[in-house]
Amino acid sequence: MRRQPLLPIALVLLLSATVGCNRSTNEPTQSSEAASTSTNERTALRGEPIRPRASDQVAATNAVTATNAIAATPVNTNNPAALQKDGEHTVVGFEYLASFNYVMPDESAGPSSTPTNQIPDHIRALDQKPIALKGFMLPLKVEAGLVNELLLMRDQSMCCYGAVPKINEWVSVKLPNGVKPVMDAPVTIYGKFAVGEMRENGYLVGLYQMTGDRMKE
Repeated sequence: MRRQPLLPIALVLLLSATVGCNRSTNEPTQSSEAASTSTNERTALRGEPIRPRASDQVAATNAVTATNAIAATPVNTNNPAALQKDGEHTVVGFEYLASFNYVMPDESAGPSSTPTNQIPDHIRALDQKPIALKGFMLPLKVEAGLVNELLLMRDQSMCCYGAVPKINEWVSVKLPNGVKPVMDAPVTIYGKFAVGEMRENGYLVGLYQMTGDRMKE
């Protein structure tokens, strides 16, 4: 929004004319011109709008993005053996699980509309294997103050901003022993991983699920 000058332009001009008329006729013309120039400069300064610099806006946007996302670690997306280990658990990140584009099926057209074999083999190789996955918690079921079911997500865009993540950017997790809720901070879930299309009432609801045995903040 453009900020208006402190004094309307017409009023400033009227004041300038009045000052000029009240001056003595023998006053040097140079002084009058200098005063008029000074008044015009002040008017121009007061009427100048304040706009944020583009660089400041970009910096602010980048800061928010960095806050809401987990830093990605470069991985070899074609070689599961290159992933690190934490004890018996393979350390997996969402940059690995979401490294491919999954085309959502047209449910109204029936099962034949669903492309097959969209999940790459290097990700299917993790099926039924113990993994450690870091992400943000979205509790789904809480009993006695402990979270028994949750979505582990790549970032906070879903729970905080209402954005819908890609289907390979979350994991459905069940924790029989329950864990305390942790919001606004990433956690690492350890457990058995399962890969494959999950359907409820004929609708695709996810690609990944996990039975967790413990959590680390």
